[in-house]
Amino acid sequence: MNSKTRALLTLLDGQPVIPVLKIDNANDAVPLARALARGGLRAIEITLRTGHAIEAIRRAAAEVPEAIVGAGTILNPRQFEEASNAGAKFIVSPGLTPALLAEAAGSEIPLLPGAITPGEIMAARDAGVDFLKFFPAEQAGGAPFLKALASPIADVMFCPTGGISEKNATDYLSLPNVVCVGGSWVAPDRMVKEGRWNEIEALAREASRLKNS
Repeated sequence: MNSKTRALLTLLDGQPVIPVLKIDNANDAVPLARALARGGLRAIEITLRTGHAIEAIRRAAAEVPEAIVGAGTILNPRQFEEASNAGAKFIVSPGLTPALLAEAAGSEIPLLPGAITPGEIMAARDAGVDFLKFFPAEQAGGAPFLKALASPIADVMFCPTGGISEKNATDYLSLPNVVCVGGSWVAPDRMVKEGRWNEIEALAREASRLKNS
């Protein structure tokens, strides 16, 4: 396990579910992060899928000290730098490129890059990355696929994301090579838009009680 992996695992602190958030209104970032943290999900991933994402990261990181704010859907070094400057404590990418590897190597901020195929996973491993996002999880073969990788590539760990819900999360969390899962079900778009923070807190509390292996 490399030092960046240890740093990221320390940030996640055994949290079984990482909320994957698409924030359309930056004003929602602070109450959303607070609700999730109250429910036991302190580490969150705000994805760069909207024009308000960087501002949302900035506000949540600055105003919700109990939250550990990460940035997702990072595709290039420029976005990595923008998210880091906004206060992101970890970076998540759907894939892994030489440019992202180089950017991460020069930063203290840990990178959780994505990989799907055995070849991609082996290439990441050769580059010193032993904790990977598995995305899109359900579409790429789901828990059975990851289970099949556990023996031949036993020293690589995963955070599956994509198509994961409260119904199948434990299928992944029961695997020996899965640290946590990423999911959006703990903060549904409609609840966020309507400011239903107490309900989101309750969903987060349920998710925080899920157990991994």
